[in-house]
Order: sequence, then structure tokens, then C-alpha cells
Amino acid sequence: MAAKPGGGGAGARGGGAHGGTSARGGTGGGTGGAGASRGAAARTALRGLTTRGRSFLAAGITAALCAYLLGQPALLRIALLLAALPLISAMMLMRTRYRVASGRRLTPSRTPAGQEARVHLRVDNVSRVPTGLLMLEDKVPYVLGPRPRFVLDRVEPRGHREVSYRVRSDLRGRYPLGPLQLRLGDPFGLCELTRSFTAADTLTVVPHVQPLAPVRLTGEWTGYGDSHSRAVALAGEDDVVPREYRHGDDLRRVHWRSTAKYGELMVRREEQPLRSRATVLLDTRTAGHRGSGPASSFEWAVSAAASIGLHLLERGYAVRLLTDTGDAVTGPGGSGLGAASAEAAGLLLDTLAMVQPSEGQSLVRAEEVLRLGGEGLVVALLGSLDDEQLAELSRLRRRTSAAVAILLDSATWSLNRVPVPAAPAADAPENATDLQLRLLREAGWTVLAARSGDSLPDLWQQADHAAAAPAPGSYSAGRSAS
Repeated sequence: MAAKPGGGGAGARGGGAHGGTSARGGTGGGTGGAGASRGAAARTALRGLTTRGRSFLAAGITAALCAYLLGQPALLRIALLLAALPLISAMMLMRTRYRVASGRRLTPSRTPAGQEARVHLRVDNVSRVPTGLLMLEDKVPYVLGPRPRFVLDRVEPRGHREVSYRVRSDLRGRYPLGPLQLRLGDPFGLCELTRSFTAADTLTVVPHVQPLAPVRLTGEWTGYGDSHSRAVALAGEDDVVPREYRHGDDLRRVHWRSTAKYGELMVRREEQPLRSRATVLLDTRTAGHRGSGPASSFEWAVSAAASIGLHLLERGYAVRLLTDTGDAVTGPGGSGLGAASAEAAGLLLDTLAMVQPSEGQSLVRAEEVLRLGGEGLVVALLGSLDDEQLAELSRLRRRTSAAVAILLDSATWSLNRVPVPAAPAADAPENATDLQLRLLREAGWTVLAARSGDSLPDLWQQADHAAAAPAPGSYSAGRSAS
């Protein structure tokens, strides 16, 4: 197999294939081995006959039978010509010795759902003889569209040809492209042989990302000059940064005021590094979401997680992506994805491109992860909740300096239209969604209610207003400074 790298750029791959029979390698094998190889080549050639070639062969055999039965020598010559044409074409095609190599380039290799990407194919003739008719077919999943096919008439020695096609998917995920198949044909269209390259590429379709405006949240702090906003985990008026007691900690470091506040043994940190850290909590429970396909509440939450995660990375946060199953995506050392890093943004988008609904029923595992280091900003994208999950969120709030919850009214995604809520009467009873919003605000969360059809950028701008006017009885574990 000949190999030649394709053009530069993301996703470039190289591969090669012989244009005729595969070369026989090695010594020995004897006469029997050579005969078996010739027999296999003959069977491959016969299988490569097209409909036209098979028709010629059938017509030749039929004409030969008629010439024998009717005693017509002239008809026999025509029969031999009809039968010989496809066989000679197949043998000539099998003996073709030119070689070709292929390359594939994706622009871009990571594309948002609903947008197009272009695939560039390059075919190089690495032999010293021109090629005949070449037909290219690239393997593409049905989600991306029909399989593209191209016809190349002739490629000169050491020459190349470039073609391209577009792919598009409304569903996020990772989709394989290739391998490229090459079909060789004779000028009469009587025989075609298929050769496959080995190289393949992967197109990543990531969630749709929307730009978000900067907002001021409780617990954020602005450093010197024009530096990025930072989330400070300060608890108490003496600027002590407590954490949960761990086995082996010096009891002289116990912070009794925080211990009384949180109801468990807390110790002072030896150092108080100023870090921009944030956790994006994505609720993937199947029971918490409604709808199907790109229009489901789950896909809305995944897109919102991607938008908020990239927004926080641009603002200087080290972002950690966490799901209700306890799976977390962090940078080296578990400190979070690097702020303002292209690799961090790519890792976040690649992870969200493959996230799937889970069968979990609670947020306990996410609580366990945050318990080991949940300081900083927490942004939770939540589906439908019950009383037990509300209690778990209240415990999560006590471990963070700032917490924003986007509560999805999942029932609205199961409707065919966006509901228009009527103005409640003064004596109307409080519904379940309003009750959950009130309880979360009383627990200290900045809560935003999301319904089907809501715009995330518009919703995100309400976060600073919601934080500035907390519900009665709420508290804030962080403080802001300018």
C-alpha cells in the first residue's frame, strides 16, 4: 500500500491503494500458490463486471449457443467479440499498475450543531503512468447526509486532484468520515474494481454556543486594574478560608465559628490563594427532562452548559464540568480547565458533544465531588426536581461562595408550543415550580427559571438582578468588592 500525506490542516490523513491487482509479496509459495492467486484475481475481475459488462457476456454466450444450434459461423464471431470485450476489460484493469494516495482535511474539524463543515479530499497519482477513469466515494454516516461521489477522468503522472463536499448535522456527537473508496473503471464501462483506503477522520459536532454578556454575581471579586473577575471563597468577617476537616489535620487549625455555622468540623487553610474557579453542574437525569431530539430540554441544557462554560473561561475562570453522576472534567492536577485556553475550550466542547442522559435519580454523587473542593462559583443547570433533590441542592449551596441555578420547567418542552403564562390572581395557590424557585432562593441560590423558547443570553443577564435582590430569608456565603 502506498502512503502519502494529504494537505495540511486539522484532520489531515494519508492513505494509499494500488490501482490494479494487489502485489504478491514474499518468496516461495510454489506453483500452487501462484495458481491460487491467479484464480482469486480472476474471480475478483468477474465480480467487478458492471451491468453492461454482464449483459455483454450474457449476450455473447447466448449468441454462441444460437450459432452452434443454427450453424451460423458469422454469428459465432459476433458472439466471441461480445464475450471477449468484458473479459479483456477486466483483465486489463486487473493488470493496471498505477498507484494513488489520498488525503482528507476538515474545515473546521469541530463544528456547532446545525452548521456546515467542508471536507476536502485530495487524490495523488504517485505512479509514472496516467490513471484511467476514477470514481471516488467517501463513507459518511447518514446523519451527515448522503454519501458523496465524484468522477475523475484522468490524473497525470505525479499529479493530483482535489474535490470537496459539505456535511451538516443537527445532532451533536462524533462522526467517522471514511475510509475513502476508489472505484477503477475501463473506458467502456464494462468493469469496475473497488479499492478502499485505510485512513479515516472524525468530525466532532459540538453543542450550539451563544455569546453571553458579562454579569456581576455575588461572590465575585475584581482584581487590580482591568484583570479578570475572580471568585473568592471567603466565609466569615475575618477573611478566613475554611475547609472540611480531614484526617491528620492539626486540631489547632479548627475554625470554631465556621464549625458552628456549617454544622461540621472546619479548619483554616494554610494558604489563601486567590483563584478564579467555577463549576458548571449539568443535570443529565432522564427523569428530569422532557422532549426529544434537538428540541428537548436536555439539549437546551447541554447548549447552555457549553455557552456558560466558554463564557467563564473567557473571563479567566478555571472551569470544571460536573454532572449528576459525579463525572468531572478538569485540567491537570484537578484544578479545572485552564482559563482562556483553546485546549480547555476544546476539551469542554468535546465532552459536551458526547454527554448522554443518565439513569440517575439524585444529585448525591455531585455533592460528594463538590464536598472535596467546591469553593468558588457554581452554575447548575437543573431539570425537574423533587423534595429530596431540593435538599441536596441546599447542602451544595453551603459549600460555595456563589451559586446560580437555572431551573428548567421541563414540562414546557413536552408541548408543541411555547406556553404563555397568565397573570396569577392575588389569591392563587403557589404552583410546584414557583415553590421550588422560592425554596432555592431561601437556600441562597440565585435562581433563574427557564422555559421552552427562552433565550439563554436574555436569561443570563437577569442573574445579576436576581443576585442583587435575594428572597427574604436568603443568605450569601460570599461577598463582592470593587
